[in-house]
Amino acid sequence: RAASRAAGAHNVCRLITRRAHGFYARDAGVAHRKNLGLLRKIICQESTKFKNVWTTHSASPIAYERGRIYLDNYQCCISSIAQEPRILYQKPKCSKSEKIEDALLLECPLGEMLPSPLDYKSSLIVLTVQNWLLRLSADSGEILEKIYLASSCCKFRYLSWDSPQERMVVKSAQNKLPAAARQVSIQQSVLFYLAVFQVLPLSFIGMLEINKKIFGNSVTDVAVSNGILIVMYSMGLVRLYNFQAILEQFMEQPFDLGHEFNWNGQVGVVGKYPFGLPFNIKITDTPPLLFEASSLENAFQIGGYPWHYIITPNKKKHKGVFHICSLKDNALAKNGIQDMKCCSLEPDWIYFHPDMSGRIIHVGPDLIKVLKLKEVKTNTDQMEIAEDFTIVADRENCVDNTVTVTASGRVVKKRFNLLDDDPEQETFKIVDYEDELDLLSTVAVTQIGADGRAHLDFRSNEHGILLKRVPLLESWDVTYSHEVYFDKDLVLHIEQKPNRRFSCYVYQMVCDIAE
Repeated sequence: RAASRAAGAHNVCRLITRRAHGFYARDAGVAHRKNLGLLRKIICQESTKFKNVWTTHSASPIAYERGRIYLDNYQCCISSIAQEPRILYQKPKCSKSEKIEDALLLECPLGEMLPSPLDYKSSLIVLTVQNWLLRLSADSGEILEKIYLASSCCKFRYLSWDSPQERMVVKSAQNKLPAAARQVSIQQSVLFYLAVFQVLPLSFIGMLEINKKIFGNSVTDVAVSNGILIVMYSMGLVRLYNFQAILEQFMEQPFDLGHEFNWNGQVGVVGKYPFGLPFNIKITDTPPLLFEASSLENAFQIGGYPWHYIITPNKKKHKGVFHICSLKDNALAKNGIQDMKCCSLEPDWIYFHPDMSGRIIHVGPDLIKVLKLKEVKTNTDQMEIAEDFTIVADRENCVDNTVTVTASGRVVKKRFNLLDDDPEQETFKIVDYEDELDLLSTVAVTQIGADGRAHLDFRSNEHGILLKRVPLLESWDVTYSHEVYFDKDLVLHIEQKPNRRFSCYVYQMVCDIAE
């Protein structure tokens, strides 16, 4: 009995320890992971097909977010989860003054008590041309919250996440003086306006200006991401500042939405028309600089483990050459210069893998390289770039036609070579990652004459092995703009044609019932 009690106590301790680390057989997360594992196996079965179940065309941009398709400037919402897409809501056509400039989907945070039952359902934050920030029900389009940002002097146009589903930033267009004012040498010092919010519940943190007197005359753009203020300059310089430290150091007074305020001689209600939001963050001195780098076209990325960054040397002749350097000491990694030497109309591109593995994806017209960081054996302080795996376009049938022989035996040499992304050769156009199924997806296109054919491949994220190929039935014109979304059992293709004509093609998984 003593032995059985000891064993029982050991099992309880083991269960508590496993539960503390997130392992519990009856936990919803475990069941969800098992379900996703089953879905991945079903998707990759040979008998599983993806069927084109719905197509629509529009004169305005089409957007997709988490199983919802938005048409007519977000006035029409269509669920793509049903067996055949169906309308969730259709709102009356809005006037130009109510036009939506940008939108973000809000999803309920886990493990938090929220003030309203409606907060537990997905909602859509939209920004209108008249500086209204609206929170809409994602299922009905009903307005749940309405915030007035500022007067027309601040033209807010962009929504982005500082921290996904936690902190949101609303950014204005660049503030430019009218031509008449510039002619009489009137100086404009404010370049951008930023408004910062905590989401669900939606609460106001602060509003601030990006001023050339503080950050310099040649600022071209700003962004906020992961607690970092990123300032970009015309000469390719990129500077990083601690955004959280800026909020704490320069905030003059906190304000709550819906509360009355008396600020700089103005009396009103925070977030209500006509006063909007107060500029309660005033940067009076240059904040401490965290990091700066010079890169062609301000292209700058941070990722990997330990932290590294990717830049292109700031000269046009280096376009397509990428340097991978340590963030700690700016040292170039061993084999850290990546250059595919492409001869193509569209440049190759590189980015840190979104699966948080620290790997790097480098995409060229006919080659995808997945790279990894690893320690140099002879020097553990230095990192080197090594190939994890590569994916090569299917160009086995391509023949080198630079030299031909005529029927009479005369040798004829062509004076030109095909580009690496010549449309008659299979070329990679899109590479993405489906995080819930842990699959890489690639879109490759071949165009013969006016008819282009594309296929979407699902590959093992670990080794790049081809698991499934899905042909896209519609013709693919390489001169048009395309987006392809792979979202669990759904594939969605959005195409933009000339003269603002948009098309959306929806494919859904179809299984063999016997299997």
